[in-house]
Amino acid sequence: MSDLFVDSWGTGTRVVLVHGSLATGGEEWQAQRPLADEGFRLLVPDRRGYGNSPVAEGEDFLRDADDIAELMGDSAHLVGHSYGGLGVLFAAARRPDATLSIALLEPGAFALYQDHPAARALVDEVRGLWGQNLPDVDWVIRFLKAVGSADALPPELITAAVPLVPVLRHGRPLWQGDLPLAELAAATFPKLVVSGGHSAGFDAICDDLAERIGASRAVSAGAGHEVQFTGQPLNDLLLALWRGANSR
Repeated sequence: MSDLFVDSWGTGTRVVLVHGSLATGGEEWQAQRPLADEGFRLLVPDRRGYGNSPVAEGEDFLRDADDIAELMGDSAHLVGHSYGGLGVLFAAARRPDATLSIALLEPGAFALYQDHPAARALVDEVRGLWGQNLPDVDWVIRFLKAVGSADALPPELITAAVPLVPVLRHGRPLWQGDLPLAELAAATFPKLVVSGGHSAGFDAICDDLAERIGASRAVSAGAGHEVQFTGQPLNDLLLALWRGANSR
């Protein structure tokens, strides 16, 4: 039994929605809540260190993968945003037979940047913040601007993110670890990688990841890095993915 705090919306085929850094599940996925009326049970956890889940010194996508794998039950669709996308990658690689599909929204796959100047610039800018001894309030603004979230988040969410900065700064870095690309490429479940059309760096990372794992590629523009905030355009992509997987 998972000790995470998990919201459950709707009934039907299981979907696990995994949030990114500096947020909670309920904050990130409200625009996807209507999908619970389409025959899907949306499980929306707070990852460790966030919201009402157990305290953690730092976030860890490998620990997240354990939690996601447990929440999947017998089978589930997986959706991950940013840092949460890394946990989804590893959970799906560990449990391919239980994975119905994966959707990765601007995943933090920062190990995939070496060959593209814009991706390299994005990752270098983000990595450089870890060497900056800035107050948390200044650090979070710099980070959100770097990844393209600052303009999409209302001021109250930016304020709420400040106390969560240590969880990100003390966590397993986005650029560490060997991603399970071969395992995912060999898996037969449908895969989708989505970017927000705001960053050449994220577009390059998403292009690279999609090619390496055999995923479809889409753009849902309008909310910067917070792709899920686009609402209906992303929801239409997710419904098509899920229904296509269910009909196989």
